[in-house]
Amino acid sequence: MCRLLCVKAEKEFSISYHLRKFAEMAKTSREYQGHGWGCAYLQDGVWKIYHSIIPVWEDDFRKFTKTTLLLTHARSAFQNRGIKVENNMPFYDGKYVFIFNGELHGVRINESGRIGAEKLFNFIKRFDDGDMGEALETGIICLKGKVKYIKAANIIIAAGKQVYWASLFNENPEYFTMHCKKSGNLKIIASAPYVNDNNWVKITKGSIGEL
Repeated sequence: MCRLLCVKAEKEFSISYHLRKFAEMAKTSREYQGHGWGCAYLQDGVWKIYHSIIPVWEDDFRKFTKTTLLLTHARSAFQNRGIKVENNMPFYDGKYVFIFNGELHGVRINESGRIGAEKLFNFIKRFDDGDMGEALETGIICLKGKVKYIKAANIIIAAGKQVYWASLFNENPEYFTMHCKKSGNLKIIASAPYVNDNNWVKITKGSIGEL
């Protein structure tokens, strides 16, 4: 299971600062998060995508400058399979950016994709009529009827400057509960708090929302 981060702001912030904090979170996770990583960030209204097969804590973040929206994903490949850079998130289709952490069992959806997360991304997009927030909500409802068991399904999708999220899990709440934080200019969702303060709030299991 992977680690997620989304940082959104009206004013530009340092990408490298948050990547360093995220790398520390991934490195100290109880699950190995070293099967590559990636990030997507907006610059001048255009998405920039970066993927690497090395663990996030071994990369050099000085190449990243500033942004107003950042999505980051560190991968823990299911059963250590499919460890290829092209399987790393975030996935980007030219319109939406997608990151996922979780594990689904007995999935019965007929969808294209190299790995399960990409199939889930394409499945959710089936319901997109111009409102990704509604598409995500409908997709989650339909997904529940097409899997035998959801161990966890934490999702963040960016549509331009809009960010939508969903958090589902039936095991290990201490690991799968996402956290959010508002601090001045910043709004953050992360797999775990990565700055030691009291401003983090746990995201309720089973909830869907917009950042």
